[in-house]
Amino acid sequence: MEKTSFKHQAEVQVRNYEVDWQGIVHNAVYLQYFEVGRIEYLRNLGLTVDLKSIQHEARIVLVRNELNYRSPARFDEAVRIWSRIAYIRNSSFAFEGMIEAAKDNRLIAENLAVHVWLDARTGRPRSVPDDFRNMVQKYEGTSFANLQPRS
Repeated sequence: MEKTSFKHQAEVQVRNYEVDWQGIVHNAVYLQYFEVGRIEYLRNLGLTVDLKSIQHEARIVLVRNELNYRSPARFDEAVRIWSRIAYIRNSSFAFEGMIEAAKDNRLIAENLAVHVWLDARTGRPRSVPDDFRNMVQKYEGTSFANLQPRS
């Protein structure tokens, strides 16, 4: 992953309860950091992300979550979470993410998270809506080469 391909970032400060007995951020916490990045990315697109929209308007489920750990984050360290949508297919789309130390740009972790858009009534996969595709294309611009039209 090239950092230059990311337009969105969020920042968090590592809190004391996120650190394990080894003095580093617990491995499961990185998934939460990437979720912070994804939610802030969607809000940045202009989407409403709240319980009402999640429970009634859209059913988007996470079906794959890959995480590569590169170096540990530690208590009170500021970390940057870079997020982007890497591709949109017929009924799925994927976020890519990177976490780096804010102080020295040290790569901490990388993530690929694949989501599937579901019909709210049936729970079956459905096509990713065109308005979502258009929002992503507008935000990502020409760097978004992996946008695939519905087939």
